[in-house]
This record gives sequence, structure tokens and C-alpha cells, in this order.
Amino acid sequence: MKKAFGFLLSLCLAGALTACQSAATGGGKQAGNGNQEPIKIGAVFSASGGSSPLGKPEMDTVQMLVDKLNTAGGVKGRPIKLIAYDDKSDQNEAVLSIKKLMEQEKVAAVIGGTSSGNSLAMIPQAEKSKIPFISVAASKKIVQPVRQWVFKTAPSDDLVVRKVLEYLKAQNLTKVAWLNVDNAFGSSGYEEFQALAGQYGIEAVSKEVFEATVNDAKPMLTRVKKANPQAVIIWGTAQESAVVTKNVKELGIDVPVIESHGIATKKFVELSGDAANGVIFPAGKLLVVDQLPDQDPQKQLLADYKKGFEAKFGYEASTFGGHAWDAFQILIRAIQTAGDDPTKIRDTIERNTVGFAGTGGIFNLNANDHNGLTTQGLVMIEIRNGTWKIKP
Repeated sequence: MKKAFGFLLSLCLAGALTACQSAATGGGKQAGNGNQEPIKIGAVFSASGGSSPLGKPEMDTVQMLVDKLNTAGGVKGRPIKLIAYDDKSDQNEAVLSIKKLMEQEKVAAVIGGTSSGNSLAMIPQAEKSKIPFISVAASKKIVQPVRQWVFKTAPSDDLVVRKVLEYLKAQNLTKVAWLNVDNAFGSSGYEEFQALAGQYGIEAVSKEVFEATVNDAKPMLTRVKKANPQAVIIWGTAQESAVVTKNVKELGIDVPVIESHGIATKKFVELSGDAANGVIFPAGKLLVVDQLPDQDPQKQLLADYKKGFEAKFGYEASTFGGHAWDAFQILIRAIQTAGDDPTKIRDTIERNTVGFAGTGGIFNLNANDHNGLTTQGLVMIEIRNGTWKIKP
């Protein structure tokens, strides 16, 4: 009996010692100020459906960053609890998801809104709940006019359109055909083109709209061919733009094809096949990081993100995942200063995000600019033999 009692006592003492060690270290994740209450962050991405070439790398990126941060001890000893939803590329699902995150889960902030349409639909909930929402979509309308609780990390379409127009002017391509997908992303791009083209001496000799579900654009492109443009601009994302791009080649429209930043994924190359070769588009520098000069302030962080992402997930990093990287880093920087109070996080993002080097460029946010980027973060890229090359 004495031996049995002694054995049990030693087990209890060992267990107590282990428990004390766990409390002291936070299980390897929560060391710091002793406050182990998790900080809840929400995410809504289109990880499946038509926008998944954009949304899946966004979802994977944020999960990777949360895991890495928690392994390193969280934020001042507090782990990040990520509550992430796949909106399945559906606007209604996106709205329901952000509503649940803000009203039921009581998250400190939300990152997401893969497509412009989804982001725009999510904004009213963020404004109503007074919780910061950092969009990863492109439309300028997401942050213009400035909304108190909404920020954005993807370069606004007015910046991207301006980059395209600069290129067209430099190449003396003044008569173009403009084709855009019939959704918020496409129409917003066209509005910016209309507003800016005249400043660069560019004229649209043909204007067409195609559905996101397009499977044959030849009737539309027959009209485009008759207009005899010097270049064709296709403004959409990977899936639908690939159909139009293949049809351009099939109809023998032998002029430069310039597309939007929405095709900046290898999925576009896979879907377009040989027709992708020669396509030119504006995008962030991630795709061509190995071609950047060493003095570029973004080069090292881009290389580190690309290496870590590809090692973990086994597919090529994209600028879309980069937008999520930027959103998460901007948010965590604010949480390190403000804790998990949504109002303090909002104020800190707006006031303290200055000179921050992200994958999309150097961010300088303020009360009048909730995107904070310039064309500096963009380069023109040409697809050659399925690879990305900086276009001189």
C-alpha cells in the first residue's frame, strides 16, 4: 500500500510540474504578459468557385501567417484565433459571413472580400458594426469615398489603368479595343479608362462587355476585328479572360493583347495555353522578384514570402496572396499597438501605416487615403513560354 501511495504521489507531483511549465511557457505559443485570451480575427475569401484562383492563395496565406505568428508566441503572449469562411465566390455568402463574424464571433477585424463585388457588398456590415474591414480587392469604390472602417491593400484600379495607359502611350498604341467582364471589377476598370484615356491620347475604337461565364467570345471579337484596333485590352480575371484570350488568337487578331492585373496567376496560363504567350499586363512585383534589382525595398520581403508560401503549399505564390499578406501584416502591426479594441485598431491603421513596405508597394495611409499606394508598386509583365518577364 505504501509503495502504491508513493507511486501515485510521484505521478501527481510530475503532473503538477508539467502544468506549471505549460503555464509559464504558454505551451510554446502564449509566453509574454500572461494574458492568454486569444485575439479573434475574421477572414472571408473566395477559396472555391469562379474567383478561387484569387481567393485560395489569399486563404492559404493568412492561415500560414497565423500559424507562424502563434508558433512565435502570438501578439504579446496572446494567440491569434483565425475564424475564416469560404464565400464560394458568392456575394450573398460573403455578406452572411462578415455578418456572422462581426455580430456573433465578435472579431476584432476582418480581412477579405476577394472580388470587388463581394467587398463592396460587405462594406455596409463593417460600417454598421464599427469593426475594421481590410479588403483585398481592386475597385477604387471600396475606399473612395473614404469610409471610416474600410481599408484596402490591392492597388486601386485607377492606378492600374494609369499604368496601362502609360505603357500604351510609350508604345504609340493610341487606337485600342476595350473589353471588360460584366461585373463590379470590369465596370470599375472601364470607368477609370474612360476618365483617364484622354489624358494619354488613347481612344477606344471598340467597346465590348462579356459575361463572367463566357465560353465563346468570337461573335464579340469579330466586331472588334472589324474596328481594326492597334491593341486589345481585356479587363477581367483569370477564368473568363482566358476564354477571350484564346478566341483572340483563334480569330487571328494579330495585335498586342494587354490585360488587367486580375490574370496575375498561373491559372490564367494553364487555362489560356499557348494563347497566353505575348500577353502583357500590370501587376505587383512578386511574380518577377528574381528580376528586381537588389536595392529594391520590396525585394527581400517578396522573396521570403514566395519561398515560404511555395514550400508550404506546393504551388506558385501570386500577387493575390500577397494582398492578403499585406492586409494581415498591417492589421497585426496595429494590434501590437492597440490590442484587440476595434476602434483603436482602426485609428492605428489609419495613423501609423506610413512607409510600410508590403508586397503591393510602399503603403502610406491617412485619413484621406485608405489604400495608400502609388504606381511605384506596379510593373508591366509579359508572359513568355508560360513564365513572367518584366516588360522594358
